[in-house]
Amino acid sequence: MEQLIGAGVLAATLRLATPIALAALGGVISERAGVVNIALEGCMLVGAFFGVLAADRTQNVVIALLVAMAVGAALAALHAFAAITLRSDQIVSGMALNILALGLTSYLDYQFYGNTGTPADLAGVPALELAPIAAIPFVGDVLGRQNAIVWVTFGLVVVLPRAADTLGIAVRETRYWAVLASGTLAAIGGAYLSLSVAHSFTDGMTGGRGFIGLAAMIFGRWTPVGAFIASLIFGYGTALSVSLQGASIGDVRVPVQLLSTLPYVLTILAVAGFVGRSRPPAADGLPYEAEGHA
Repeated sequence: MEQLIGAGVLAATLRLATPIALAALGGVISERAGVVNIALEGCMLVGAFFGVLAADRTQNVVIALLVAMAVGAALAALHAFAAITLRSDQIVSGMALNILALGLTSYLDYQFYGNTGTPADLAGVPALELAPIAAIPFVGDVLGRQNAIVWVTFGLVVVLPRAADTLGIAVRETRYWAVLASGTLAAIGGAYLSLSVAHSFTDGMTGGRGFIGLAAMIFGRWTPVGAFIASLIFGYGTALSVSLQGASIGDVRVPVQLLSTLPYVLTILAVAGFVGRSRPPAADGLPYEAEGHA
């Protein structure tokens, strides 16, 4: 049972769900305002790379996070311009930016670090030692050493429902700010991956978490709380795939490669089961037409 619901598995669930939740919450904000932001994956990826680059150059994690947020917002601004001002296809625009982010980060990673990889002494996001929580049996093992980004994500889930309710007025400015906010949150998720989980950057390290975040958003019916709960489910799937490595069914050892597909299988099942029954926001994906527009 320790491999299924032990404190270590649940603590890992929170850590692994955090970047997915940040992308999912960004998706909720953007789509409640009427813009489908498929570029969340790209925003995560540039956040991961530029967070590492800034941490390497400054040895200051706050500056690293601010740089990651700025670059993620900049990429999201390109999507907003294409989707809102130019009224281009939002899916095509988002996928194009994902490809751009993948190529750009791969190129810059090679230019800055060559084949040696990112340095080992990066400034990372430290864990918060919360003594009152850490003293509670089992709960302390799960929550006692999570870092600030995990707790910020909890806070966003609390404050975003009311903010999301105001995004039904799909005016141009609201859409722009919503898309910028979504890219910023996704970039924080990417920086969390590189600075808190991996402590390095590798090509394509987001591994589709931006898309999993979109699946969590759909699973959660475009609500912040629902998206967060869905992210926890996907995070648990990833934690379980690690915890069960080396497990056997009878005399047959379960292949590690099969276990690693678990989060993606959950994503497919969630989307297949809920897309048809979920109703997206009314203005989702529709170009904004100002009154009197010809």
